[in-house]
Amino acid sequence: MKNYSVKEVAQLSGISVRTLHYYDQIGLLKPYKRTEAGYRHYGHRELLRLQQILFYKELDFPLKEIVAFLEEPEFHLIEALEDHKTALLARQKRIDHLVETIEKTIRQLKEDDIITKPEMLYEGLAKEMGTTYRQAAIKAYGKEKITHSESELMKLGKEGFKQLRARWTAINDELFERREESPISPAIQALIARHYQLIRQFWGTVNSSDKQAEAYAGLGTLYTQDERYCLRDGQAQPKFATFLQKAMRHFVDYHL
Repeated sequence: MKNYSVKEVAQLSGISVRTLHYYDQIGLLKPYKRTEAGYRHYGHRELLRLQQILFYKELDFPLKEIVAFLEEPEFHLIEALEDHKTALLARQKRIDHLVETIEKTIRQLKEDDIITKPEMLYEGLAKEMGTTYRQAAIKAYGKEKITHSESELMKLGKEGFKQLRARWTAINDELFERREESPISPAIQALIARHYQLIRQFWGTVNSSDKQAEAYAGLGTLYTQDERYCLRDGQAQPKFATFLQKAMRHFVDYHL
């Protein structure tokens, strides 16, 4: 008969040596013999008993009850295994149902957060203004680029896009507050670096190896040519547009 050391049993069963020692101490699982040096040795019978212990533990029985079950004179191993199988299949069915419920909830939550059409990206603007912005962007950059941009933005979901717009508003507000400063100062250029990264997110090209330097500089020029891109409270801001154009041009020339 093959002997198993306590370490080998621990490795086979996935429980700790300390736990096996405790099971021995409470009479739940005793080794079939000990060496003169005190080392525990387990055989096939002990491994089968440990299997029963682990099955009962999986079904949340306390150790005291497990001891009583296994010491019952009429305990029958095959019948016990059949009972374990029935109980575990019932538990599996309950777990499968719970997993299905969780997956359904996740799908519902994701669907609530999905942007299903490009028009949703322009919510918050008057309908005609959203259409105007989109048409102007298509004219400036081409339909293919705008469609790509919208596709990438839609992947963010409603909450992700909301957060992106919030960061965009914050950076623009800060730049507007500091519009009287030099557009090439280190502080302004640091803000422009963040502005550039946000623009890349809106363009859907943040992971592209193409830095799009001239496209970004061109956007700065567009600010000075189309007042709609620099409106503040519905008012045109030509000085702010010029400030941005200079800051963006400098950023391109010296940092991209």
